[in-house]
Amino acid sequence: MLNEEPDIKFILEEEDKDNYRLYPNIDIYSYKVFSGRKYTYMLMDDVIYRCPINYKETVIRLLDLYKENMTKEVIFKKSDLPKLFSLVVPSIKKQIEIGNISQEEMEKYIPDELYVKVFLDTVGTNYISADIKFGYKDIEFNPLVDDKNISIPRDVVKETNALETFIKTGFMLDQQNGRLILTDDEKIYNFISEEVFYYMKNFEVLVTENFKKKEIKYPKISNIGIKIENNLLKIDLKEYNFSADDLAKIMEYYKLHKKFYRLADGSFINLESNETLEFLDKLNIDGDLQYNQLVNGEFELPVYRTLYLDRILKSTDIKVRKNKEYKDFIDDIKNNEDDVIDVPVNLNAQMRRYQEVGFKWLKTLDNYGLGGILADDMGLGKTLQVITLLLDYNNNNKNRKSSMVVCPSSLVLNWASELKKFAPSIGVCVIAGNSSEREEIIQQLNSFDVVITSYDLLKRDVETYTKYNYEFKYIVADEAQYIKNNNTQNFKAIKQIKAQTRFALTGTPIENSLAELWSIFDFTMPGYLYSYKQFKEIFETPIIREEDSYKIKKLKSLIEPFILRRIKEEVLTELPEKTVTVLNSEMEDEQQKIYMSFMAEAREEVANELIGQNFEKNQMKILALLMRLRQICCHPKLFIDNYENGSGKLNLCMEIIKDAIQGNHKILLFSGYTSMFDILEKELDSEGIKYFKLTGQTKVGERIKLVDEFNENEEIKVFLISLKAGGTGLNLIGADMVIHYDPWWNISAENQATDRTYRIGQKRNVQVYKLITKNSIEEKIYELQQKKAKLVDNMLSTNETFISRLSKDEIMDLFK
Repeated sequence: MLNEEPDIKFILEEEDKDNYRLYPNIDIYSYKVFSGRKYTYMLMDDVIYRCPINYKETVIRLLDLYKENMTKEVIFKKSDLPKLFSLVVPSIKKQIEIGNISQEEMEKYIPDELYVKVFLDTVGTNYISADIKFGYKDIEFNPLVDDKNISIPRDVVKETNALETFIKTGFMLDQQNGRLILTDDEKIYNFISEEVFYYMKNFEVLVTENFKKKEIKYPKISNIGIKIENNLLKIDLKEYNFSADDLAKIMEYYKLHKKFYRLADGSFINLESNETLEFLDKLNIDGDLQYNQLVNGEFELPVYRTLYLDRILKSTDIKVRKNKEYKDFIDDIKNNEDDVIDVPVNLNAQMRRYQEVGFKWLKTLDNYGLGGILADDMGLGKTLQVITLLLDYNNNNKNRKSSMVVCPSSLVLNWASELKKFAPSIGVCVIAGNSSEREEIIQQLNSFDVVITSYDLLKRDVETYTKYNYEFKYIVADEAQYIKNNNTQNFKAIKQIKAQTRFALTGTPIENSLAELWSIFDFTMPGYLYSYKQFKEIFETPIIREEDSYKIKKLKSLIEPFILRRIKEEVLTELPEKTVTVLNSEMEDEQQKIYMSFMAEAREEVANELIGQNFEKNQMKILALLMRLRQICCHPKLFIDNYENGSGKLNLCMEIIKDAIQGNHKILLFSGYTSMFDILEKELDSEGIKYFKLTGQTKVGERIKLVDEFNENEEIKVFLISLKAGGTGLNLIGADMVIHYDPWWNISAENQATDRTYRIGQKRNVQVYKLITKNSIEEKIYELQQKKAKLVDNMLSTNETFISRLSKDEIMDLFK
């Protein structure tokens, strides 16, 4: 049975004229105590009582003292009664029962109700002083000075609790002046922002005028002025009534997540959950904005920060005064669909609406001296949009400069062909030949409107371009993933070419890491994403290691205005359906034995020798082990010459091909291993199936012939294509089926390959098969693709992955 607290009493009686006794009304050996989270429980006479949580420190503690001293009563001398009523009785007031003692006698010892007065003042601009008065009826005294001279009954428990309140706040004794002082800034801030309300509720608090000045201020900007002037973005913060030096310190403290900043006059600035400070922090995203250089209440920023500023202002209630130039800039960049910019009438193509928007977007950026990344999905006509821009420039400028297109070697002739087809009025020059022949061509660049060269040749010729001090109107980096690594010669060479406006074309602005995005931006708008060291510290490390959603959102706000990305599903409503199917294959018995044997050896080697302090040095070895496992999944013969048995995946692949041909389909078959084609070719030959093959060894001119013939010749049913060699620059809409024989680390490479046929001009539904070997590393690669795709999906709404930078745990998981 559970009852409320028991009826325990401590009875105080007069023993004789000089002594009193105090005793409990229960057997001190008859109870047991149990502690709960919210209550204290007592068991007495088979009954459980639920008591307040503090019961243990008051009533039970006193009972325990009786038990420890093995006595059922305590005898007090009459002279000890004041101490009894000061120290013991206040904590057990409800349980005290007065026996044979007169009320008149008791009043001599029972203290009156305690009241506390606190007088708050400031010492200079820094400290807070507190003068304390304790009072009982008409008697007041300073407990820090007069304590020994007070002879009235006192409530020592309440007095102690009151003094402990000051100690917890952080007050210290100033013995010379007999008062308490608070000197620590943080404790002063906590006191005046929060704790003083507790004091006002429990004590009588009086303050001086000086103390009232020690207030908490909350920074707020209601209005700012913004203008674009002399190609600079200027922000008027005159309403923000702090000095430049104070503002610099306030923001320094805010970035360190401090709660407050103390001004010279002793008042405090609250730095928590403040919209104005959050806005100023976002404005200074790279940390280079020097607040203490605020001139006449105005900041100056590069004009390319305008769109970012516009975005962050939308998330605030700050009212903005904008000049005409600022409004025009925002409207022009955002409203690319306006018909203010006309498509050149001599363009030999009928542009789709989204392509017109892309052209106008490129031209608007150029009008303001800004670069950008055209990141449309594969097959949406990025080349045509750029050619339209080049043609528009040629049509409207008599004293025009040449422009340069840099692309992979395999696309040089394609660019020349597209320019001739869509803009025959443009004079085109293709850089080719040996070193001396190329220099001779480069000397005459001013005679041409557009110069086309490859990344490979640009590396060799960059000194020649700089020697003749050429400055181009546009430089366009096609398949800009070729400059995704800022340490490569490709990147270093293209950065040296002078141009007024820089554009990058790529369907995959991020493939493996955020550093790739930085590199491409550093080409299009040098300095926009800061130095790589700053970018890594501000964005890459927090996003990759911690999946910092705030930093993802912040980076997205920065890059979105300068990346135009449309995907097929959004803009090509007439494009036929694409179906992606994952097909699992079982290994054949001998293949399975080889795989399990090699896996066991590889797992042991990785665990014992490779994963550890030498992890970085052994990455190539680890990748080699992984490649062997992948090759066994494809066909053990890829590295075991005398292997005579079959492959479950090869059997499945040939079944798909034969069924597809019977249904009159044409097939693109991609693999990361060109040596797999040797095995596939024998199978296709034995079945009498005609095919083409394209690898990195296929010459550029031969590539175009193969593509054209495959699209037109119904007898050629299969096109074997190396994933790396055939992922870009091919239009293979003659096919309507894609087979990915083996999964690649980076799903974007597979998507690019698929887009060789799933693009503008495709009339039939496209079926994509991904062949995955069950219970193998291929399943883990596929899982890793899906897992890692999430981050870039958040950033760009694409399907690229971060697979090249595997962690140790991820690598070990591959070998499980």
